[in-house]
Amino acid sequence: MSKTQIKRGKAPPRRPARAPKKRRKVQQSRLNAIINALPISPQRLQKIANWTVGISLFAVAGLVAHATGVTAKVHEEWAQVVGRAGFQVKKVEVVGADRIDRLKVYDIALAQKDRSMAAVDLADVRSDLMRYGWIKDARVSRRLPDTLVVDIVERTPAAIWQHGGRLSLIDEKGVVLEPVTVATMPDLPLVIGPKANQRSQDLDRLLAEASSLKELLAGATWVGNRRWDLRFRSGETLSLPEGEAEAKAALAKFAHLDGANRLLGRGILRFDMRDPKRFVLRLPHEGQVAPARLDEAREAVDAVAAAATAEKG
Repeated sequence: MSKTQIKRGKAPPRRPARAPKKRRKVQQSRLNAIINALPISPQRLQKIANWTVGISLFAVAGLVAHATGVTAKVHEEWAQVVGRAGFQVKKVEVVGADRIDRLKVYDIALAQKDRSMAAVDLADVRSDLMRYGWIKDARVSRRLPDTLVVDIVERTPAAIWQHGGRLSLIDEKGVVLEPVTVATMPDLPLVIGPKANQRSQDLDRLLAEASSLKELLAGATWVGNRRWDLRFRSGETLSLPEGEAEAKAALAKFAHLDGANRLLGRGILRFDMRDPKRFVLRLPHEGQVAPARLDEAREAVDAVAAAATAEKG
């Protein structure tokens, strides 16, 4: 048996392995880089953008409606519906009114053209009330179904201002409350002269330096828009110098002299302290008062002169 030898052909040469293709780097835009750097996901950012656009469109629509009068028309129709349902202003309740004229408050509160509770502008009502001199502060609120509640803080009368032949009640800040007549004048200090009401706080500070004289004061005149003349219940007038500090010093000195020598009520007509170096006393002429009264006034002058001499010594 013969052996048959099979020859194998040569294997084909192997192709060299291909090198893997390099992936191209995708260039990111700056906007994408910024978005990827944010601490929120792109999906959430997209939702926020959608909401922002929606709100902006809603705001624009509201502005257009307001400009074209649609909003006002809708509000007017709504107020009419509320009014027809029985929610109309029929009562005004005033709280905190003591001296004030309540009828005046009622007139102001009910001056709205539309009585519907939804249509009443509370801010306008309060603004109208604040123009009334007696009212220092006010708060207006609704009480359904038909009542406006007006809570008032009143001003307190502090003096009477006489100017241009008229008398007016004023508070401590000089705000005019209402006109008064001689017959209805309360027992309050009288301030006289142009802009004297605006200086009433200055007068209070001045009198605080001499509380013993404050109760004896009948009135004060603001002279030449620069200084005070004080008039006492016993009939005398005290002329003070210009300047708050100078006036306080003069009034304190006068209070001391009056306490030591009883100057008030002794017939002297005027005490003039406008010059800090001189204290001038004006006496009545003979025949104007009884001789005994004139002698008493002269005694007061001698007492002041003696006190001045002692002070210099």
